[in-house]
Amino acid sequence: MFTRVANFCRKVLTRESDSDTPQENHDCQDVVIIPRAQHTISRQDISDNALKVLYRLNKSGYEAYLVGGGVRDLLLNKKPKDFDITTNATPEQIRKLFRNCRLIGRRFRLAHIMFGPEIIEVATFRGGHSDNNDKDASQQANNGMLLRDNVYGSITEDANRRDFTINSLYYSASDFTLRDFTGGLQDLQQGVIRLIGDPEVRYREDPVRMLRAVRFAAKLDMKIEPATAAPIVHLAHLLNEIPPARLFEEALKLLQSGYGYATYQQLREHHLFESLFPIIHRNFTPQGDGNMEKILNQVLKNTDNRLQNGKRVNPAFLFAAMLWYPLVEHAQKLAQESGLVYYDAFALAMNDILDEQCRTLSIPKRITALVRDIWQLQLRLPRRQGKKAYKLMEHPKFRAAFDLLQLRADIEKGELQKLSYWWDEFQQADMQRQKSMLNSLDDEPSRHRRTRRPRKHTPKPQQ
Repeated sequence: MFTRVANFCRKVLTRESDSDTPQENHDCQDVVIIPRAQHTISRQDISDNALKVLYRLNKSGYEAYLVGGGVRDLLLNKKPKDFDITTNATPEQIRKLFRNCRLIGRRFRLAHIMFGPEIIEVATFRGGHSDNNDKDASQQANNGMLLRDNVYGSITEDANRRDFTINSLYYSASDFTLRDFTGGLQDLQQGVIRLIGDPEVRYREDPVRMLRAVRFAAKLDMKIEPATAAPIVHLAHLLNEIPPARLFEEALKLLQSGYGYATYQQLREHHLFESLFPIIHRNFTPQGDGNMEKILNQVLKNTDNRLQNGKRVNPAFLFAAMLWYPLVEHAQKLAQESGLVYYDAFALAMNDILDEQCRTLSIPKRITALVRDIWQLQLRLPRRQGKKAYKLMEHPKFRAAFDLLQLRADIEKGELQKLSYWWDEFQQADMQRQKSMLNSLDDEPSRHRRTRRPRKHTPKPQQ
C-alpha cells in the first residue's frame, strides 16, 4: 500500500545514514513534502465540512492543514471517525471567520466549528515552552505535567509538540501535499507506535499518553517502540493525578472502540489497568482463571463483536459485568460480618463498589443508575412464580440483566445455567407454553425469600 511512499521516504531519509551517531528519538527533522502523486489521500474521502474550514482559512490568508488521526486513518485506507485541523490562526481569529464556532478548553484552547451533528476541531499551532512564557498561556506542575498549553508557534514547532509520529502528518488542501516532520510515514508503514521526543518527559507532561499508546497499538495492530514502552511501568502511577472525569472518557475509548479485548491485554501488560480499575485488579487470581477474569474476557470480546457488526453497546452493561464478582464477594463479606440478610448486604455493597470505582473513573449517575438496575435484577430473576416473570420482562433493563445472567451462567454452570435456559425459552414461547412453564415451577420459596415468623399471641389480662 505504501510502496511508492516508502521508497520516496527512504531516499530522503538516507541522508541520516552517513552519520555515525544513530538518532535516539524522533524530534522534528527537516520536513519531507510528499506530492499528491505519491500518497493515497483523496479529497473525496475527506468530510465536506472539514474542506470548507480548510478553504476558508486558506482564503483568509492563514495556513491550515488536516492533521492527526484523520490523516493517519486515510493513509491506512480506514474511514476516519473525525477530522481535526491545525492552523496559524489564533482561536479568536478563527471565531471571527466562523459564526458557527465556539471556543472550549482552558488547558488546551480549541475552536469547535459546528455543522449540525458534525464538529470540526481546529487548534492553533502549538509552540515550545520556556520560563519566559506567560503563566496564563503556559503552566507546568512540579512533576512535569502540563496544566496549560496555549503557547502558539510554527508548524514545525507544532509537529514537535504532537504525541506520536504517526499522528504528526499534515495534509494541505491548497496543494494536496503531505508533510512529514518526524518520520511518521515510515513508522506507519512499519507498524510502530513511537513518541516524539524523550518518552519520560512526554509522559510526565500528559500521563494519558500512556493510555493512548496502548490504544493505538491495539486498534492499529502495531507494536509500541521499545524506548516508548520502557518508562510506562514505572510512570503508570501518574494516572492517579488525572481527573476522574477525563479518565472515564479515556476508559470508554479504550474498551468501547471495537478493540477492547486487545486493549485490555495491553493495559495488563503495561501495568496500566490497576490505575483505572483498582477494585478489579485486587481480585485477580494468580493463575488468571477466576470467574472475574473469565467474565472480563468474555464481555470485552462480546462488546468487540457487537461494535464490529455495527450494533450499539451500553457502557452500563460493560461496567455491570466487569464489577459483578467484586460486588458479590463484598456483599457476602458484609453479610457474614454484620449479620444482615443478603439482600440488604447486597444493597450496601452496590454503594461501596460504585463509590470506590467512581474515585478513579467518574462514571456519570445516569450510567451508575442503570448499573444498579442490572445488578438488582440478578436477585429477582430466580423469582418467577405467578405474575413475577411477566413483570420482570416489562422492566426497561430486563434484556441487559438477562445478558448478564447468560454470561454468569456460561461461567458458573449448574443451576444458574438452568435458569438461563428457562428465561431464554420463556421469552420466545407463546402464551400457552409460558403458562405451562410457570405451572411446572417448583413451589418452594426462592433461597433469598424471607420467611415470616409466626406472631406471638399474648393473652389479654383478665379483668
